Amino acid sequence: MTITFIDSGVLVTASRGVEDLSDKAITILASANRELASSAFIKLEVLPKAIYHRQTDEAEFYQTFFSAVTYWANDTEQVMQDGYNIACKYGLAAMDALHIAAAISVGAEEFITTEKPTKPMYRVTGLKVVSLFDW
Repeated sequence: MTITFIDSGVLVTASRGVEDLSDKAITILASANRELASSAFIKLEVLPKAIYHRQTDEAEFYQTFFSAVTYWANDTEQVMQDGYNIACKYGLAAMDALHIAAAISVGAEEFITTEKPTKPMYRVTGLKVVSLFDW
């Protein structure tokens, strides 16, 4: 089993089902060979807007995902400290650094994102960053 941290863009792509990438995202989420990992930061990125805008199906999709998560990055103070260090070392934006730090904190082997391979997160060592576009 591979511990896989799912970036928020992958969840949005899967839930909205508009793009060709949606099928790829859903296939990844449904894979029996993966154990899912996440954090409160991902939850904060996707759920509140869906709830506020009364996008019930989208909110339920996210809730279903979060209920399937096996590994949670619970030590947010440590994740924030590590995220700061990662941002400084690799030039990541704040949320990207938090997501990468959260993934590393739970021992994720891969981080699946909708970010293109030109983004600084691909410079991080010790974690395989995979673009949904390359899937």
